[in-house]
Amino acid sequence: MLEKLNEIEKTALQSLKSITDAAALEAWRVANLGRSSALMAVFSEFGKLSKEEKPVVGAAANRVKVKLEAEFESQSQAVKNAALAKSLAEEKLDVTLPGRTKFIGRLHPSTQQLRRVLDILAEMGFQVYTSREVETDEYNFQLLNFPPDHPARDMQDTFFIKTDVETDNPMLMRTHTSPGQIHAMRQFAKTNPQDPPPIRIALPGMCFRYEQITARSEVQFNQVEGLAVGKNITFADLKGTIADFVRRMFGEGARLRFRASYFPFTEPSAEVDVECFVCGGKGCQVCKNSGWLEILGCGMVHPVVLQNGGYDPKIYSGFAWGMGPERQLMLRNKINDIRYFWGNDVRFLEQF
Repeated sequence: MLEKLNEIEKTALQSLKSITDAAALEAWRVANLGRSSALMAVFSEFGKLSKEEKPVVGAAANRVKVKLEAEFESQSQAVKNAALAKSLAEEKLDVTLPGRTKFIGRLHPSTQQLRRVLDILAEMGFQVYTSREVETDEYNFQLLNFPPDHPARDMQDTFFIKTDVETDNPMLMRTHTSPGQIHAMRQFAKTNPQDPPPIRIALPGMCFRYEQITARSEVQFNQVEGLAVGKNITFADLKGTIADFVRRMFGEGARLRFRASYFPFTEPSAEVDVECFVCGGKGCQVCKNSGWLEILGCGMVHPVVLQNGGYDPKIYSGFAWGMGPERQLMLRNKINDIRYFWGNDVRFLEQF
């Protein structure tokens, strides 16, 4: 039996040395170390051996098995190294070729601008407050001084949500972030109904209007609402806050103007324009050839709105605004079409 083991070892090692590819190597393993190999047949014949022979033959068989396994691993590595060397010799590498570009994900330009707006407002002492996108007619219009038959409702074409139950307070996609004013004031007023705390918040979020899409308007857009409520707040405070924001956003030399306007939830009301950087004030499709682009509407919070929010208009006053971050980004980067933001064109998005 010992002679048989020596012969098995000798024959297997000789045949192993001539193997140069992986397929032949696997065939050798099956033939010499597999279940049907001559070596495994020796292990199966242990039952026929005497007590004296079993330990001797067993030790020899294990030695041969370990030896063959070690030589197999060594030859496997040699075959792999030879294949790698052949591949490197046959496949030339051109080290002058440019490297592969790694594309790094980034925030959408609208998100970047929204964060920039909120960072500036945070530096000015405003706290971020969020409210829901699906609103009721009551919060979106009625509590903001839009009675059901008010003609100012025509200023904002609305996406109403169909339900099985007819009601005089239907659900809708909010047309502006102004409903957040009521939510915020009522939440703050709950803390001390007799003497509500002052408020200074920024309310960001998406708004929806059923309007014609143009170079300067979309059916969906981000808006940032600003609200400050307290005692002895005046229109001068509003103008100073807006002017400071514009300087921080567009630079010290940015020109702005206030135009008298009308909003049901503010009185008096104004719109704020910044000189169009796209055309340099000469006139283009973005600014409707006026040389100015509106960036926000603002005004002193209407007494009715203050009262609906839980603040006594005889004691408290406040100002509010609603601004569009996308229009500001258009000014800063001289973008001539707001539709680029939602067109998902990678050529546009990868520039930010």
